[in-house]
Amino acid sequence: MIDLSTGEWKEALRLVQAAFDAPGDDAARAAAFDFLRTARSKRLIGLAHLLQPGATLRSMQAALVPLERVDKRAKVTDSEMGIRTADAPAGRADRAAFTVVADNVRSAFNSGGIFRTADFFGADRLILCGYTPGPESAQVKKTALGADETTPWERAGDVRDAIDRLRAEGRRIYALETADGATDVSRLSPAWPCALLLGNERFGLDPDVVAMADEVVEIPSHGMKNSLNVVSAFAVAAAFFRRSR
Repeated sequence: MIDLSTGEWKEALRLVQAAFDAPGDDAARAAAFDFLRTARSKRLIGLAHLLQPGATLRSMQAALVPLERVDKRAKVTDSEMGIRTADAPAGRADRAAFTVVADNVRSAFNSGGIFRTADFFGADRLILCGYTPGPESAQVKKTALGADETTPWERAGDVRDAIDRLRAEGRRIYALETADGATDVSRLSPAWPCALLLGNERFGLDPDVVAMADEVVEIPSHGMKNSLNVVSAFAVAAAFFRRSR
């Protein structure tokens, strides 16, 4: 990426624009060529051949277009577009009585995505069961983007034990699974406090685990595929759960 703060980019744009505006001015073309040829940026050096002696108007335009594109992008900031990029201050999370249970999730990247999604939707806790990888994995931490440090989490060896404990806390247990008779999550009015069970990417939740849930919820498919990636499905479900709170 070119460092716009050096002014090198803007000077390159000015010189190439001058050469393009006056294609018969060999001095203007030579000035642009010499500047690009000796630039610090490798990307600028890579444009120099387009302004060699005898350069056509078309080749000079080929040098000008990428310069203009970057210049236009540099003039528009995220804040000017109304895009927020900063995370909320520490302690400002709006947590809900909504625990997420991830059972036998194989992929570290999916586990990290579950951490990030749980934080985003304000889950009060994440319970990792079976062989679901945790933040001890570098891939989980990379994908979680710090959510492993902001979302309370714990381990439970067997998901069934976790369900028993959550039910003893007075939580209604929901299983996210594609199953006959499942409730469309968009029509659900969940009871609070609650917990949502997520299963393995390929096999889902074990049938006996699904049977332990108070209610099974699903995201209806409108295409050929039966289900979503576990992180995508969790995000959709979590959005409906939080909307109902």
